[in-house]
Amino acid sequence: MDIPHIPVLLDEVLESFADAKEGYFVDCTLGYAGHSFHILQRYPYLKHIGIDRDDEALAFSQKRLEPYQDRSTLYKGTFATVVPTLREEPIVALLADFGVSSLQLDKKERGFGFESETLDMRMDPASGISAYEVVNTYPREKLEYIFDIYGEIRSYKKLSGAIIEARSKASIQSAKELSELAKKVLGPQGKIHPATLMFQAIRIEVNNELGEIEGLLDAIEAKHYPGEIISLITFHSLEDRLVKERFKKWSTDCICDPHAVRCTCGKGHALGKMLTRKPITATKEELKLNPRSRSAKLRSFRFK
Repeated sequence: MDIPHIPVLLDEVLESFADAKEGYFVDCTLGYAGHSFHILQRYPYLKHIGIDRDDEALAFSQKRLEPYQDRSTLYKGTFATVVPTLREEPIVALLADFGVSSLQLDKKERGFGFESETLDMRMDPASGISAYEVVNTYPREKLEYIFDIYGEIRSYKKLSGAIIEARSKASIQSAKELSELAKKVLGPQGKIHPATLMFQAIRIEVNNELGEIEGLLDAIEAKHYPGEIISLITFHSLEDRLVKERFKKWSTDCICDPHAVRCTCGKGHALGKMLTRKPITATKEELKLNPRSRSAKLRSFRFK
């Protein structure tokens, strides 16, 4: 079958699970099963759970993973809601690749790309609000918030005002129309497309991406297994900050108030240790083969 996807940081992800013991491996962001296929191939003692909210991704992955169907189970849903309900155990390895899948980016009808004639951006096309509704119905204050907080766009007020003005004449129908507006308002942005951060912000809002990551981290914290390895791939600073701060919390031995004169908690509160003090990024070779890996960061943690 035609595999239209290169999984990011594949070698590094495979290596991060080298010490995983026998049990279940959970791929929270299954997509095209790029990582899952190679992990099943490399580690025959691991059973597999794949999670995705996209029916198209699940159908593709089910076919791709047919050689391993006796070791693989797929679930539809968001990882923040599915992971807490899993009964399979022990879970010894868990992966999440928080980037938008190539399946979604490359299909113009999904409305993720700058040239798309639609304006959707939902990872599950059957649920929630679309980018069209965000762009055409959100009040100025709400647009300013998502462009400032989720997009970290300096000219967030100017951009919000331009959208309000444009939609007052006629609703904004396509991602292409929206990206052209960003070009006019924001001007050149170095190597990245002028609409990149705006699209990121809208996508995060549409799919509750940061809430999902927090939900997943909460679920892992609430129920984890001895020796379980967590590997998470982020693509922008907001995601990476959430992961970094949670890993730091999990690896902290002393939980006393930082302003306390001396430790009174007795220490020994660390849940495990970070396997990567600094995030792992793509090699020059990978960047040449897969430019989408340029902003990927991998962090790993192992529970005691």
